[in-house]
Amino acid sequence: MRYDVIITGGGIVGLATALQLQRQGPRLRIAVLEKEGQLASHQSSHNSGVIHSGIYYRPGSLRATNCKRGYEQLLQFCRENNIQHDICGKIIVASEASERSALDKILQRGIENGLQGIRKITAEEAREIEPNVQAVEAVWVPQAGIVDYGTVAHKYAEIFQANGGEVFVNQKLVRVKTEKTAVVVETSNSHNQGLSLEGNVLVNCAGLYSDYVAQRTGQNPGVQIIPFRGEYYELKPDSEHLVRNLIYPVPNPNFPFLGVHFTRMIHGGIEAGPNAVLAFRREGYSRWDLNIKELVETLAFPGFQKIACKYWRDGWAEIQRSYSKAHFVRALQRLVPSIQADDLIPGRSGVRAMACDREGNLLDDFLILEHPRILNVCNAPSPAATASLAVGETIAKKILERC
Repeated sequence: MRYDVIITGGGIVGLATALQLQRQGPRLRIAVLEKEGQLASHQSSHNSGVIHSGIYYRPGSLRATNCKRGYEQLLQFCRENNIQHDICGKIIVASEASERSALDKILQRGIENGLQGIRKITAEEAREIEPNVQAVEAVWVPQAGIVDYGTVAHKYAEIFQANGGEVFVNQKLVRVKTEKTAVVVETSNSHNQGLSLEGNVLVNCAGLYSDYVAQRTGQNPGVQIIPFRGEYYELKPDSEHLVRNLIYPVPNPNFPFLGVHFTRMIHGGIEAGPNAVLAFRREGYSRWDLNIKELVETLAFPGFQKIACKYWRDGWAEIQRSYSKAHFVRALQRLVPSIQADDLIPGRSGVRAMACDREGNLLDDFLILEHPRILNVCNAPSPAATASLAVGETIAKKILERC
């Protein structure tokens, strides 16, 4: 089978890329390959569901610029397709005086990123928004919201297919061969019904396995994906009154995660989390999920070893939160002191794909490696879901230069 463009990875970034490419080149023949039986099975449907404002990201970075464009595109898409969403706003809370300077930096970064209406608020104003919060002061971010990104991703796919795009599930990419006039992609599945496809351009949006796929295309991405699991608790229905919308802490500047927080979900309920612990396999959604080969690859990678040495104290605290509900509750009580262990029940989990180089640096921006016939999206961190249509638009423009 011959296509103009083949996209491997049927998550929200791969599907947004397919949709945006179809919009810009309606005559192109496009195929999306997904190794699972359903689209958007991993990061796209195992995230917090937050519509990010872009307040945290380095001004001028791809994360910042794509978040700003993608935010507006996402809201328009949701309105046009009747996808439930809510721009409810959030507060970022300084729980003690020592966090005030870090809060000021977050506010300044938001201003530099062009956010309108964000402002510093007093403890009293914070309690007007979230009556049970503990704060010495906070930042109000009116742009933040909530949505179900799994629903968004499936709508991308629905529109893409309705306009002639093709989607193949249960097709795992196993081989890539670059020829003079085409890229040949071979897939496999458990029923020995693999495919052989030819395309002018191959796009790698494989998420947790993006580095694997990049290597199969002959490119050295220079990074390895390190999987970090994030675990959640849910507030019991009779405790949901303790949180109205979204409450975030001031992030630990010495640790590359936002910290446990409270999130109202678009379909109801309040989630608390996530923590961040090493997953023992790329798609390890519980502490019992183990893939020896993948775990050894992670532990043997020099970049991970340097991360472990650098962040061992913070990492140990995250592990304690994973294995001890009491430790998790204490972290939440910094935001809402009235929360008790009996208010919480175990919830779901997700896995983040964190790209790490050999020097132990976790990449804080998108990484797209270009080849005349191949584009490898080797890092698409948060806010990739919020920014998916903007990221897809960016990738589509690069593809059209090659078609």
